[in-house]
Amino acid sequence: MGLFNFTKKTKNNSDQKTLPEKKVIFDKKNILIIGGAGFIGSNLIDHLLKDSKIICIDNFITSNANNINNFLQFPDFTLLRHDMSQALDLESLMELKKFRIEFQGIQDIMYLACPTSYKECDKYAIETIDANSIALKNALEIAVKYKSRFLFTSSSSIYGNIKNNEDLIKEDYIGCNDHLEPRAAYNEGKRFAEMMVKNYHQKYNLDISIARIFATYGPRMMINDGRIIPDFINDAMEGKDLVIHGKEDKTTSFCYINDMIDGILKFMDTPVYDPLNLGNPEKILVKDIAQKVIELTNSNSKIIFKDDFEHIQKKLIPDISTAKEKLGWMPMTSLEKGIQKTIEHIQREKTLLNPHNLTNNK
Repeated sequence: MGLFNFTKKTKNNSDQKTLPEKKVIFDKKNILIIGGAGFIGSNLIDHLLKDSKIICIDNFITSNANNINNFLQFPDFTLLRHDMSQALDLESLMELKKFRIEFQGIQDIMYLACPTSYKECDKYAIETIDANSIALKNALEIAVKYKSRFLFTSSSSIYGNIKNNEDLIKEDYIGCNDHLEPRAAYNEGKRFAEMMVKNYHQKYNLDISIARIFATYGPRMMINDGRIIPDFINDAMEGKDLVIHGKEDKTTSFCYINDMIDGILKFMDTPVYDPLNLGNPEKILVKDIAQKVIELTNSNSKIIFKDDFEHIQKKLIPDISTAKEKLGWMPMTSLEKGIQKTIEHIQREKTLLNPHNLTNNK
């Protein structure tokens, strides 16, 4: 027997609005994950596939096909290689007939499509602009058509650089970005995208979530992409120096991927329509992260310090008090446990890529 979603009451400013009645769910939700072959997207699929039917869309500009290879065996999973800057008619695709979209529609849409590489921000600047404008608009139009719950993954980058980054950043901080600096396509793009999602909510009463995601790490991150933890692990496993760009007192914070997924899923189930910070509020020295990686990989690597990158954005620490209050969420995984799990994943990946050349740094 089909299950029906009941009508929800939503709050927008001080006005009460009623969401339109949604379509019948025959057995499981239809969930569209755009950018699903990426780091966060593939981990979301891991958690959702057992209870939902997943349509994963990705153009694989920066995503890794290995992240989703294991899902291809499941009948409730389908991959579409598609660039969302081109409009998409889901009901016309034969490979999606089993989802019965014309009858059931799409219950949830999670939008994670955007290149994030620090090293290749110039190379993919136009694709980044498209992802945060044209492609996002096409996804929002699908959400309007099917009255879907829509989650947009924004970024702590929307807050920009501030003179005093010692304080925890709250959601009401307006931010300060240079719209012409080298990474502006990403930073300003996310700000524009949030505005677009909010306006679709206001005009169409779209059921939205805007998650401002702070630094996150864990299995399926790309190596040598400029991300601290996977690059530290890879270098330590190969006996190379661990390079910190900045001074010895440089600080950051990191949220383990399973905690982030838990926060995102709680957000999807909670009617909160203003942006929420999702991240780890615990500040840590970057050199302590490097030392922990060396310890856990049993490596002989050394830590060295170099000048910081030009135009690099300071790492901000999130205030997650609103997420605690509204979602009942906070990160629980210790840094040591999270790094250990990430090491194990990278070791497996390196073994699969080159099983006859395992590095031993003992």
